[in-house]
Amino acid sequence: MTLGEDDSPLADGAIAFVDVETTGGHPVWHRIAEIAIVAMRAGEIEWEWRSLVNPGTRIPPSIERLTGITQDMVQDAPRFEDLADEIAARLAQRRFVAHNVRFDYGFVRAEMRRAGRKFSAPLTCTVRLSRDLYHDTGRHNLDSIIERLGLTCGSRHRALPDAQVLAQLWQRLRAGWPTATLDAAIQRVSRRPLLPSHLSPDLIDDLPESAGVYRFFGEGGALIYVGKANNLRERVLGHFMGASRDAKSQRLTSQLRRIEWTETAGELGALLLESRLVRELEPVYNRRLRGGDAYTWLVDDTGLAPQLHQLDGPIPLGVDAFGIYRSARQAKTALVNIARDHKCCLRVLGLEAGDTGSCFAYQVGRCAGACVGKEPLARHSARLKLHLAALKLRLWPYQGPVAVEEISALGIRHWHVIDGWQYLGTVVADEFDQSNELTPRLHPATDGFDADAYRILCRHLKPGARNFRPWPSSI
Repeated sequence: MTLGEDDSPLADGAIAFVDVETTGGHPVWHRIAEIAIVAMRAGEIEWEWRSLVNPGTRIPPSIERLTGITQDMVQDAPRFEDLADEIAARLAQRRFVAHNVRFDYGFVRAEMRRAGRKFSAPLTCTVRLSRDLYHDTGRHNLDSIIERLGLTCGSRHRALPDAQVLAQLWQRLRAGWPTATLDAAIQRVSRRPLLPSHLSPDLIDDLPESAGVYRFFGEGGALIYVGKANNLRERVLGHFMGASRDAKSQRLTSQLRRIEWTETAGELGALLLESRLVRELEPVYNRRLRGGDAYTWLVDDTGLAPQLHQLDGPIPLGVDAFGIYRSARQAKTALVNIARDHKCCLRVLGLEAGDTGSCFAYQVGRCAGACVGKEPLARHSARLKLHLAALKLRLWPYQGPVAVEEISALGIRHWHVIDGWQYLGTVVADEFDQSNELTPRLHPATDGFDADAYRILCRHLKPGARNFRPWPSSI
């Protein structure tokens, strides 16, 4: 049997079932508007407490419709800092239990931090606990659990009724599962990763569960690694969980002294920021996205030999460009392989010496004869373009820079400013104004064509997409 710190089963310990109603989905930008706590020990409810909270900001109409909490209701309610001492006392020495616990716990910690207090508690998520114990029963949102287990809720999306539902769920679990089984499940879903001793244990709670870019620093503030993630918390903690079996993770964790991160609205913003930081700062353990030279093949319709072109600016107009290569040697090798696979002439392509007579490949039946006039040069050029078609570079399709909108699941809205496949920077939508004061912050990552940004943007920018605006504009 797994026991708590007082040698009693975890399921019988001091529990605080917590639910918060908020002005939005992100603890950095949004605030608590209502909080409720239901205290339980050994399966018996000890007390219940709730309070409306003046969030110090407007409650959006969508939140009013969902919760029924209006601006008038919270206007004269206490602010969180006025309740912080009481809330801390009520949560002290108790397991913090909530449905999607990272949400409620994240908001309480953020509000405590604003009130000048530190707060931490052992956590258990009833979503994860339900999935662990009822893994074959479908959905595990609170409405589904209420229906499946026959629980009662006075008013969904109000703090106290939702917290009371969690207390009912806990009592049902205690009655329906052997103590050892339930405690083992609680321990599984509540397990916290072990951090290197030189990192603050608060890092586990501080890391957001959102997309972004993280940076690892070593001794003396040296940047040793930059990475991107769709879930920063899972990705960063994954480095430590893999340290025992992965040599790179072992090296990183042994040298790591500090972690910083930047949240983004989604994957596109994370990819672009990671690419820029790796190229500009060159972290020790990042081997990709280091920038450097980039080459392409320019092919026209005249039948002349393709021209190897270094991409140090926009793609030239009036000619087709194929492929992006890290070196001239890589570009030539790729073209030779394509020519040999499709009987194109290496001499016509400028890849074999000689001015007259047939090329060597023609003599052994591996050239269609463009070198001796058997195949017209225009046809040879057309065939080459056909076989290179998958590598054709896209011309910048706009008259100037554009802003690409990206919105997170939590409603965070960013505009990524792009010009000629160059990433100029990101603007938080709420900070943008028509005076264009943010424009000077934007700058290209390189002085010319950005091959990594081009690849990222081609995957994400689809023709006909509606999330584009000319830049600058009124966004």
